[in-house]
Amino acid sequence: MCQVVHPVKNKLVLVGAGGHCRSCIDVIEQAGQYDIVGLLDNVKPVGQSIFNYKIIGADSDIETYIRNKCSFLVTIGQIKTSKPRQRVYDALKMQGALIATVISPRAYVSQHAQIEMGTIVMHDALVNAGSTVGENCIVNSKALIEHDVTVEKHSHISTAAVVNGGVHVKQGTFFGSNAVSKEYVNTEVGGFVKAGSIFKGAG
Repeated sequence: MCQVVHPVKNKLVLVGAGGHCRSCIDVIEQAGQYDIVGLLDNVKPVGQSIFNYKIIGADSDIETYIRNKCSFLVTIGQIKTSKPRQRVYDALKMQGALIATVISPRAYVSQHAQIEMGTIVMHDALVNAGSTVGENCIVNSKALIEHDVTVEKHSHISTAAVVNGGVHVKQGTFFGSNAVSKEYVNTEVGGFVKAGSIFKGAG
């Protein structure tokens, strides 16, 4: 009788235990590439759980889990500013951490698109041909990134947002839920696109 050998999954630590983390957990579970070993959070107490996953420390414990060969994903949300996500991500890179990239099996990413390290692409999102999504980004549920878009690092394309062809989303931008851009326009660095708006370009 043949024995079925299951592939070994990489161990994953999530940094940030708020509401966004809950959505990330579901995507990670569905993607099936990682086993979540726990969460790190600077506010919530050690031992508290989100779903079946315990908080096992704070940001100061990152080095311990690097030594244990864990990968990491920043699961802090982003609305007003990208700075908390960026701070953690930069600290992980500086310490030589393995950083995960997660794509939901319910998302569509063109073979002609590029998703960079530390980014999560969530359920029912679509990233079309010729587009690049930079490091440590969130492409949230049902977001549409059309052809030839550049999304720079530390940006958040929120739920059901539509980023039309050729748009340049600059570093640290928040692009709100149900917002729609014109084609071939740019945001500002650290830009904020209001939910439900029609974005016609910075300036």
